[in-house]
Amino acid sequence: MDWKPTAERLAAEVAPPASRWRRAVAATPRHLFVPRWWEPAGDGTWALREGPADERAWLRAAYTDTSLVTRVGSLHADGASPAARPAGVPTSSSTMPGLVVRMLRHGQLYDGADLGLIGTGTGASTALAARRLGDKHVTAMDVDPYLTEAAITRLAALGMSPRVVTCDATGPLPGDFDRIVSMVALGNLAGAVAALRPGGRLVTTLARMHLIVTADKSVEDDGCARGVVEWDRAGFMATRTGADYPPGAGELLAAVRDREGDEVTEGRYPVLNVAEAWEVRAMLELAAPGVETCYEERGGQRTAWLVHADGSWARASARWLDPPTVHQGGPRRLWGELERIRHRLNAEGGLPIYGSRVHITPDGVCHFKRGKWSASYG
Repeated sequence: MDWKPTAERLAAEVAPPASRWRRAVAATPRHLFVPRWWEPAGDGTWALREGPADERAWLRAAYTDTSLVTRVGSLHADGASPAARPAGVPTSSSTMPGLVVRMLRHGQLYDGADLGLIGTGTGASTALAARRLGDKHVTAMDVDPYLTEAAITRLAALGMSPRVVTCDATGPLPGDFDRIVSMVALGNLAGAVAALRPGGRLVTTLARMHLIVTADKSVEDDGCARGVVEWDRAGFMATRTGADYPPGAGELLAAVRDREGDEVTEGRYPVLNVAEAWEVRAMLELAAPGVETCYEERGGQRTAWLVHADGSWARASARWLDPPTVHQGGPRRLWGELERIRHRLNAEGGLPIYGSRVHITPDGVCHFKRGKWSASYG
């Protein structure tokens, strides 16, 4: 199968001509890392796709700048029956190559740097990093032993042997590094900051916040890292400690889906799909850490829910841009938190999270500051 022309087209799309990443993408046979993957079936389930069964479709999928889901719930595509129709949430993927390149470029890698790559996935991003730095300078980590074993095998087939380790990235990392780039969203940064050498650089996204934090560890002995929220954004799956994520918003949502609120009011702003409004979503997470969101649109009727493990919930529903009817219950008024954020956005034309300064303390807490605004995460 002649994959090189499609890889070269992908490389031209995701990296500038003078970039070393362009050569790395063009030389990496991504299809070998994703022989099988999941695609949405349109009914809330996932359908299996087998690359060797349709080589043209395989090339098209593998060399398009998109993520390919390789694990749903605890079911790997590699070992699934063709008739399987899992209905869980994605738990692993081959990340879109353009995003991998962006994250690695934020890392400001240099020759001889030792890189810790959190989130091995299929191993394709590990291959790109190893082509840039050399095998001995790359350590890839994943919580899933199947993924690390499969990545080792696929990398070896290309003559590559970076270190690939099974570990839980929510705890201590296996070694110390000049650069750490995470391809999963971290909920606490203590382990990553501790594993950075003085002067080392961390690049990561944060759970439920589609933003990219870059921070350099102090050369002084204070254990802190300082940096910025980049004027760039990305969404990754959050870290997990087991075979699947714990039950999320589903059970909380089912309990309040059609409940009459303790308080019923008219909202100020149209119903918003908060999960897709990344800047607003990040600010809401800072205001109400752990809040989950859900959104539906049917026949012009738009409905959004906010739910929290503390029992707080909100439901807003309206036709298109009409003011919504808002039901709320529990100890906090979540829709009120959201509307305060949206009011600030309308009043100021933006929100302060992107471009803010970041100070990460040794306990992994991320402190943001921009002008008079400040907040903490983790």
